[in-house]
Amino acid sequence: MPHVTNVAFPGWRGPELVAALDLEGVAVSAGSACSAGTAEPSAVLIAMGDRQAAASSVRFSLGEETTARDIDSALSAAARVLAR
Repeated sequence: MPHVTNVAFPGWRGPELVAALDLEGVAVSAGSACSAGTAEPSAVLIAMGDRQAAASSVRFSLGEETTARDIDSALSAAARVLAR
C-alpha cells in the first residue's frame, strides 16, 4: 500500500518508540494493523527473516487528510525523539 511505510530504527524497541512519538503527538504503530494493541513485532516482518529489524520497526500510515505539514511535523518529532 503506497500510504503505509515501515521503518526500522536499530537500537530502539518499536513499542518504546511508539510511546515516545505518542507523547510528541504522532500516532504510529509497532505492528501490523491487524495486530493493533499487541507488543509483539509484526509476524510478516519476522517471516522475512530479520527479527531484530521487526522488533525495532514502526509503521507510519497516511490518510486522505494528511498534509505535507503533518508529515514535516512527524519527521521533526521523530528527530527529537531519536536524538535523546
